[in-house]
Amino acid sequence: MGMTQRDDMILKTPARNTIFRIGRLLCAAAVLPLLSVADLLASPACAQQIAWVQAVSGGYEVRFVTNESHCPGLRTSQGETAMTPRAPADSSFALVCSAPLSTNLTMASLNDVPLPLPKARPQRILVLGDTGCRIAPGELQDCSDPAKWPFPALATAAAKLAPDLVIHLGDFLYRETPCPEGRAECAGSPSGDNDATWAADFFTPAAPLLAAAPWVIARGNHETCDRAGTGYARLLGPTAHIGCTGHDEIYVIDLDGLTLAVMDGAAAPDTQVNQSMLPAFAAELARLRDLPSPVWFVHHRPIWSPIAGPLNIPVGGNRTLIAAAGEALLPSTVQLMLSGHIHAFEAINYDGTVPPQIVAGNSGANLHRTPRNLRGSIFQGRSGVTVKDGLSVGGFGFLLFTRAGEDWTIDLYDAEGSAQGACRLAAATGDAKARLDCPGLARPK
Repeated sequence: MGMTQRDDMILKTPARNTIFRIGRLLCAAAVLPLLSVADLLASPACAQQIAWVQAVSGGYEVRFVTNESHCPGLRTSQGETAMTPRAPADSSFALVCSAPLSTNLTMASLNDVPLPLPKARPQRILVLGDTGCRIAPGELQDCSDPAKWPFPALATAAAKLAPDLVIHLGDFLYRETPCPEGRAECAGSPSGDNDATWAADFFTPAAPLLAAAPWVIARGNHETCDRAGTGYARLLGPTAHIGCTGHDEIYVIDLDGLTLAVMDGAAAPDTQVNQSMLPAFAAELARLRDLPSPVWFVHHRPIWSPIAGPLNIPVGGNRTLIAAAGEALLPSTVQLMLSGHIHAFEAINYDGTVPPQIVAGNSGANLHRTPRNLRGSIFQGRSGVTVKDGLSVGGFGFLLFTRAGEDWTIDLYDAEGSAQGACRLAAATGDAKARLDCPGLARPK
């Protein structure tokens, strides 16, 4: 769900031979007048260089985007590794390089810039989602106003918390159509699925946080093949690049006592059942029972989470995933469901065996209206799932999970990095499933 471009994306270059550093974006230029990022990246004098570390199927990788024609070497505490081309350059995208990165390194650097190292057992996990600035027919977000598109400031504030790992819950690119003529909110912004738009909507504002920690990436509905799926597959896909695919297989990340299972739910529409994908989703949900517990089930579209319906009644749910879960619902190995898609924060406990749900889709895109009290939510389909207790909190922000023995504390921050309250994820004990409690937040009315 989406956005536009900020004033600080315009780079003033009055002097010759100036070096511009935007996090991991480096550009050496001679005499350039006032340029937008789109113009800058299109300039032959500019070498776009963006590096980050992300979890993938089978471990971690360094990803590197460059306008150069070859991949550089990666220096590590175990020696130098050659990066290899992941996706070749074309008319819309630069060369993407990659190299595996192990969890037992003490140093890794690319072009003498240090890279964040994966930790086998992260203690501090930062969670955010739905970060882009929307430019689409009928809806323009003011990307020049930090109060209306706070993701650049939010990423800077989040990086200062020094997380060990970042989880992005999907929906990166919202600048889908050109800015209408005469609209100051998005004037000069790039649009469409290309390097310039990915830089404007994600890589440039996210640079401080990309430099702070490795990332776990969930695919959102904005990353389907008919939207920004080509760029997603090249840049952020969890497997070897073969072009945009309709569905990426679920992948698993072992965090030494915690298992992340990341499912691609981009092709699971909310209000109708995708019959062709139903067997694949059902099989992946069933596969969760074979994973080491506790499992955090990471996926963009939540299965049972509401927005505000008529008379502010909480309504929602994803019909495709509800049908895929069937009567078995979710395996007992799952401790927590972690999703975006709804542009708010929600913490939900369900009756029966369904594990609790956190929604964190409030990190940049225009916010959704959600009822404060989520008890009594009405979900699509016939799953029989009901909310035991749950609340939502409005406003832009992000979350920081911190290990507390077998439990986790969950601190809520606003876009400027100010603490707004806290929840606690209590681990399952005996016959009792895991539970979310939010004493640091006002009780719903």
